Amino acid sequence: MMKLVAGLGSVDEYIPYVQAGADELFCGYVPDSFMYRFGASHPLNRREVLYYNVQLGSFSELEILGKMIQQYHVPVTITLNSPFYIPEQYPAILDIIDRCRAIGFHSFILADPALLLYLHQNGLTGCNLHVSGETAEANHRMVEELRALGAGRVIFHRKTEIRDMKTCILRQTDLHPEAPLEYEAFALNEMCHFTGAFCNSLHCDELTHICRVPYRLGGLHGALSEEQGGGTGTASTKDTGPETEPGSEVNCDFDGYLTGQSGCGLCALWKLREAGITHLKLVSRGNYEEDTIRDIRQLKNALLILETSRSENEYQFNMKRHLFPSGPCSGQCYYR
Repeated sequence: MMKLVAGLGSVDEYIPYVQAGADELFCGYVPDSFMYRFGASHPLNRREVLYYNVQLGSFSELEILGKMIQQYHVPVTITLNSPFYIPEQYPAILDIIDRCRAIGFHSFILADPALLLYLHQNGLTGCNLHVSGETAEANHRMVEELRALGAGRVIFHRKTEIRDMKTCILRQTDLHPEAPLEYEAFALNEMCHFTGAFCNSLHCDELTHICRVPYRLGGLHGALSEEQGGGTGTASTKDTGPETEPGSEVNCDFDGYLTGQSGCGLCALWKLREAGITHLKLVSRGNYEEDTIRDIRQLKNALLILETSRSENEYQFNMKRHLFPSGPCSGQCYYR
């Protein structure tokens, strides 16, 4: 069965998420010294946030989390996934990794290939390095290069088609049958319209995240003709928001909660499993704890239905019947 990986925003969420069924968790950690030295404009990961539950900010919290992991045996991966860093940051990041390893953390999510190279050249061993979706892995040759630098897991970015995942995985299996990599794909939440590796926006306290600013999609020339009084134009525009059949209404269960309201890949679990995906990412850092618990349970239920289904159609029918009993799903599909 594919494993469920969920995001952790605070130490307090670890036990509820484990009890809900998470197989792995990931979290950010930004020491005060790092923030004081480099500021939010050169962040350690893709969450330049200080004032709500997105990441850990003190080493003592990390120590507490390490003790919890010893008790519950559900691992936590530390995110160091900014797409790039300035030269002075690389030694500081290596020091953070060494401090984390000293208290039992051995898995890290990295996005900057130069950081992966730096760690390789400095002889870092005994760690499980995950290549973030923010790296935008594009093809099997890129995956091969990342493996050579020590990557143990590839997290495919949001815009990767399942057939491309399958091609990369099959090629790696042919080249290295004795040492398979792990592969992770997005399954729930935060279906951003950007590819992370090419997104230079900040996810900070002071500004609305650019990916959450309302927008319309359409043709440029048609929009210009409308502004110039040339009629309605020929561009088709589309508001952001749930896509549903005309006349249908999205029904939210659990007092306003809807599984995958901001991004959903549940219908694609059959194909993801066939492609060779081993882990499913549930984006949840900064979300309400109650909603994330429901997300974990719903994704876990979908995986159980997948295991007992004899065909893709049977899986999709049973999954929708059990997970969306009150009406249609969000329509925010990762994989169409």
